[in-house]
Amino acid sequence: MNKPAPAPFKGDLTEGPVFKTLLLFSVPMLLSNILQSLSGTINSIWVGRLIGEEALAATANANIIMFLVAGAAFGFGMAGTVKIGQRYGARDIDGARKTFGTVVGFSAVLMAAIALLGYLTAPALLTALHTPGGAYPLALIYIRLMFVSMPFMMVSVILTMGLRGTGDARTPLIFMGVTVAIDTVLNPILIAGVGPFPAMGIAGSATSTIIASLVSFLGMLIYVYAKDLPLRLRGSELGYLKPQREELGFIISKGIPMGAQMLVMSAAGIIIVGLVNQEGLLMTAAYGAAMQLFTYIQMPAMAVGGAVSAIAAQYIGARKWDRLDHITRAGVTMNFVMTGVLTVLLLVFDRAALVLFLGPESPAVPLARHIQLLAGWSFMVFGVTMVYSATMRAGGAVWVPLLIIAIALYPVRLGFYWLTYERLGSDAIWLSFPVGSLAGLVLGWGFYHYSGWRKHAMPETSDEAQEQANADGEPAGRMVPGG
Repeated sequence: MNKPAPAPFKGDLTEGPVFKTLLLFSVPMLLSNILQSLSGTINSIWVGRLIGEEALAATANANIIMFLVAGAAFGFGMAGTVKIGQRYGARDIDGARKTFGTVVGFSAVLMAAIALLGYLTAPALLTALHTPGGAYPLALIYIRLMFVSMPFMMVSVILTMGLRGTGDARTPLIFMGVTVAIDTVLNPILIAGVGPFPAMGIAGSATSTIIASLVSFLGMLIYVYAKDLPLRLRGSELGYLKPQREELGFIISKGIPMGAQMLVMSAAGIIIVGLVNQEGLLMTAAYGAAMQLFTYIQMPAMAVGGAVSAIAAQYIGARKWDRLDHITRAGVTMNFVMTGVLTVLLLVFDRAALVLFLGPESPAVPLARHIQLLAGWSFMVFGVTMVYSATMRAGGAVWVPLLIIAIALYPVRLGFYWLTYERLGSDAIWLSFPVGSLAGLVLGWGFYHYSGWRKHAMPETSDEAQEQANADGEPAGRMVPGG
């Protein structure tokens, strides 16, 4: 006698057409990324216009430190997302809540310690960055306020990641919109002092961001409980906020290399900036403008990669091994289409976009257009590597993506620069982007198809939940090499 089909499960990403599911899940993530970047751009405009260049330099220096410090927490959050996704795919809701509670509890304590340490060592950190004298006192005020707010802001980020692990990309998008709206309105009011509000200068910009993030976080928390979303913790479940050893072992062992991947990419970017600086102020200005466009070109690949990871984790939890290659192929195709279209548009209309940052008469505009032409298309190739890495990461293979990124960005990209600079000049920098991306693509494809990561992609779920996930006849057991 055939078993009845399982009831529809809200947030289940393992049912339905693969490409359609990926598209519907990745678009809200893409919109969230765009909103976040637009918020940063608008805030920089307010700071630069209302306070001045020194304040803009201060926020830039402070944000570099904050991004590096937050890298570890992001890694733990991504590890939690993978395990939550696997358990949710297996319909192990209690297990997903245990993981979520452990990630939140551990990250909150970790971020509180980092916030205190960062507040105390902020002067030394800014000195190590050689923050210009005029920007130093402003940067100190800004970064200390941001450190104070770090614990709840990172918990908010982890909640966002956890929701995506349960197949919900809509709720994070809604509250990212709330954050951006509040921050955009409050920034000039608190900086300049409008109406009853005092003029706070650079502290007003930081306070605006903190208020917006806090209001959005509280709103999202209320929404999660009002809608009874899967990750809400009630009664005895609140005890899950005390990190459990088994859960914590997974989060730390997987989260460290995931966070390290972000740090490796950030450090490579800083090295490139240093190389560009050696080419003179005009080239630095041109690269800065081109990087503004690069930020948006990368967004589809980041959204698709994040969506592939969440969906693949649910497939693994549900033991639908055969569909992993389907989601990977769909991610590769979607990345090529979305990133490719955006790249072509920015290449066709690059001058119109670049003059927004440089001005129509700037001699840096043709240099920036040249950079775009040589380096812009490389992100389409790099996005494919991100898709391969996303699927492997969903199976718990976290060191392989780190190795791929490290090889592509350091011995390959920087090696190409050092070997060809005397012959190519500054073009060696721009051409190193596609060279590194192609190397990453080859490594990603090779590791994805021929390494042993599939043998170890066991679902992180309980036996009871595994039996429930297999109620529709799905085979249980380890994935065999080759899928």
